Amino acid sequence: MKHVVFVDGQEGTTGLRIHEVLGKRQDIELLAIDPDKRKDSAERARLLNAADVAFLCLPDAAAREAVALVTNPKTCLIDASTAHRTLPDWVFGLPELAPGQRDRLRSTKRIANPGCHATAFILLLRPLVDAGIVAPGLPISATSITGYSGGGKKMIEQYSAGGDAKLMSPRPYGLALAHKHIPEMMVHTGLATKPVFLPIVGNFYKGLAVSVPLHFSELSPGANAAALQRAFEQRYAGEPFIRVMPLSDAATLEEGYFDIQACNDTNRCDIFVFADAQQAVLVSRLDNLGKGASGAAVQCMNVHLGLDESLGL
Repeated sequence: MKHVVFVDGQEGTTGLRIHEVLGKRQDIELLAIDPDKRKDSAERARLLNAADVAFLCLPDAAAREAVALVTNPKTCLIDASTAHRTLPDWVFGLPELAPGQRDRLRSTKRIANPGCHATAFILLLRPLVDAGIVAPGLPISATSITGYSGGGKKMIEQYSAGGDAKLMSPRPYGLALAHKHIPEMMVHTGLATKPVFLPIVGNFYKGLAVSVPLHFSELSPGANAAALQRAFEQRYAGEPFIRVMPLSDAATLEEGYFDIQACNDTNRCDIFVFADAQQAVLVSRLDNLGKGASGAAVQCMNVHLGLDESLGL
C-alpha cells in the first residue's frame, strides 16, 4: 500500500526538492495540482484532504490558510514555513531534539519543520543546556555562513545572473537583530536570553555552518573541552544523521580552514568542538537544502509513518 503525499507549493526551492526525492520512491503516491489551479482553494483543499501527508512549502500567511483548509483528521501536515515553529500544539520537526521527540512526531498530525540556521544552532546548544553546562540565561552569540540558495528563487536568480561585484563578497544581514529563526532558536534550546545572531550569505549555492563561541569561565564549574565533547557524544550516540567529529578535529586543523560545503547533498549534520584551555568554538555544519529544509521534512515524514528514517535520504 502506498502513502499518498501532496506538496503544496512544489514550485519553490524546498518543495521542488521534496517532490524530486519522493518521486523516486516506490512507496509514495504523489498527488499533483494542475498549474492553472495552484491558487484554487477548492482544488488545494481536495488534495490536502486526500493526502496521508501534506507538505506546506509556502509563505507564512499561505501556510496558515492551507491549515484552515484541512478537515481530514488523518492528514498529517508538515509545514516548512515559520508560521507554526513555536506553537505548543505543533511538534517541532527535529527528531534529534531530545529523547522522546520521535514518539511525539509519530503521534502528531501537525509538524513544524525547523529553519536551516535554527537546526544547526539548536543541535549545538540544546544538549549543553540540558546537561547544565550552558545556563539558560547565558548571553550567546552565533554566526551562520550560508549559501545563497537559502534566499529562495529571487536570490538564486540574482547570484546566477552575475555581473554584480557586490555579490562576490560575503553579505552579512539580519542586522536589525530580529531574524525570523530567533524565536525557535530560543524555544527549542531552552535559552532565556535572546542570542545575538549574525547570518551571512556567501557566493556559493548551498552549505551552511553555524559557529558559537564560548568562554569556559562563563559555563558551569569544571566545564572544559572534554565536557562539551562528551555532552555531544552522549546526546547523539546512534543518531543516523548526526556525526560528532573528533575534538579539535585534526583533519580540519591540518587544512587550515573550514569547508562549509562538506555536508552538501546529504541529510547529515556534523558537530565540531574546537578549543584551547580557556575558550571553545562550536560549529554545526549541514546542507541548508538538505538537513536544513527538504531532507529534514522527508525525515520527519518517515518517522511519522513508521518507516525507515533514512528512506530516500
